[in-house]
Amino acid sequence: MLNSYAAKLAQMQLDAYNNQDIEQFLQVYSDDVEVLDFPSNKALYTGIEKMRERYTNLFADNPSQNAELLSRTVKGNIVIDHEYVTGRASGVNTEAIAIYEVKEDKIAKVWFIR
Repeated sequence: MLNSYAAKLAQMQLDAYNNQDIEQFLQVYSDDVEVLDFPSNKALYTGIEKMRERYTNLFADNPSQNAELLSRTVKGNIVIDHEYVTGRASGVNTEAIAIYEVKEDKIAKVWFIR
């Protein structure tokens, strides 16, 4: 059951990201979400308000941006997404890997592999 719920949250945030719907995007994250670099585990930022600020700006600066899901791995409360991101204002397409940890029905931690 947890596998499917964690995957559902990851899909909900991906759909909201692609629709650039900041409210729907933030709905799946905990108020004290931690966003970290992998593998250093260095905090990039913490908290839903910081996430709101960053993604509001990201959406405004990249109105044609889209993340295509290439693969998804789910194990318990962990989801690993491999995405191909296009439509950035820079014109540079990129691959992204995000690891989501679900706790208490929300995404509590995100690690980005850069």
